[in-house]
Amino acid sequence: MNAQPILVTGATGKSGRRVVARLRARGIPVRAASRTGEHPFNWTDPGTWDAALDGVRALYLVQLNGSRLVRPFVDSAVRHGVRRIVLASGRGLDDPDYIQGSAGIRHAALDSEAAVRDSGLEWTISRPGWFAQTFTEGIYAEAVNAGELRLPAGDGAASFLDADDVAAVVVTALTEDGHTGQTYELSGPNAVTLTEVAATLSEATGRTIRYVPLSRREYVAELVTQGVPATDAEAFANVAESLRLGKDAHVSDGVQRALGRPPRTFAEAIQGVQPSTP
Repeated sequence: MNAQPILVTGATGKSGRRVVARLRARGIPVRAASRTGEHPFNWTDPGTWDAALDGVRALYLVQLNGSRLVRPFVDSAVRHGVRRIVLASGRGLDDPDYIQGSAGIRHAALDSEAAVRDSGLEWTISRPGWFAQTFTEGIYAEAVNAGELRLPAGDGAASFLDADDVAAVVVTALTEDGHTGQTYELSGPNAVTLTEVAATLSEATGRTIRYVPLSRREYVAELVTQGVPATDAEAFANVAESLRLGKDAHVSDGVQRALGRPPRTFAEAIQGVQPSTP
């Protein structure tokens, strides 16, 4: 067994912790790096970079949204002898209107992808869409716990993706050959409306969970009443707007190409999972 570890940044996040668990289940040495995890790592503190990269053979790179830190970090990785990189990117980067007001994040993410492609290393890019776990351990988990998903998403749908499928793709790309130079756009197998999401969550949890469609104005006003700053409330509304417009309703083939099997459904992704607060 190769004793050189694989570095996982964002190791406490939804995909990162699943990648760490899968690698360790295979007996592969892992350096789990995050601001508060096992190995201290902070994107905004370059003083933590060298210790994270020392002796590493491959890395899963979860970038800091909106920053342009991936390029210098990749340069450092090259100097440290890293041979393989899997970058966590995002679906919708090819659409400049994917999320209103996200131009800065989009441009930074495109620069990150370019940095990885230009690195001279073995690279793979993961572009996941909406995680199914957004409703059980993400930004909408608290609403699910309260029994109502109150969002300005109309009757829009998304091909929600199992975070475990994302981790499976990442681990495969980190540990197996044949994935260099691939960009995997990842989605679930079919589009699901929020009404269907609520029904599936109700069945999985044994509780009644409703989807209540709101207007954008109603949604922003509710968030502000709850103490959310108006600018943040507008940003959350922009994210929900992508659901209303069906920006993620299309199905991608990345899971099938990477793993040789179809992605798990929304129901399979949340089966046996109890909602928890973020």
